[in-house]
Amino acid sequence: MANTKVAIIAANGSLFDAYKVFNVASAAAASDAEVGIFFTFEGLNLIHKEGHKNLPLPEGKEHFQEGFQKANVPSIEELVSIAQEMDVKLIACQMTMDVMSLEKEDFVEGIEVGGAASFIEYAKDANISLTF
Repeated sequence: MANTKVAIIAANGSLFDAYKVFNVASAAAASDAEVGIFFTFEGLNLIHKEGHKNLPLPEGKEHFQEGFQKANVPSIEELVSIAQEMDVKLIACQMTMDVMSLEKEDFVEGIEVGGAASFIEYAKDANISLTF
């Protein structure tokens, strides 16, 4: 997938959303794609220093927690680190941060902060665009 560019918008903040976002991003990066994720609204929880350690499961799906453990699925903390090691660009939405009174220091190390316009600039020539 060399020369492939993937743009992902993460707008939801459940554990399922986190696995979708980071599994797809890491798979694309492992295929030599350039990957950028724009985190907005509840999606900011996926990269929040504390929030990503305790993401909720959708109501009625609590039984999945045991399945994740049995299958040795990495934690979201681990998946964030893996994505960063693979040079996935993590962009926190400035407007959402302002609305929620959050600062860059509230998030995991190594993120970028940008507005929708900066993500559009990144995504304008993306081969694949996804929203979770």
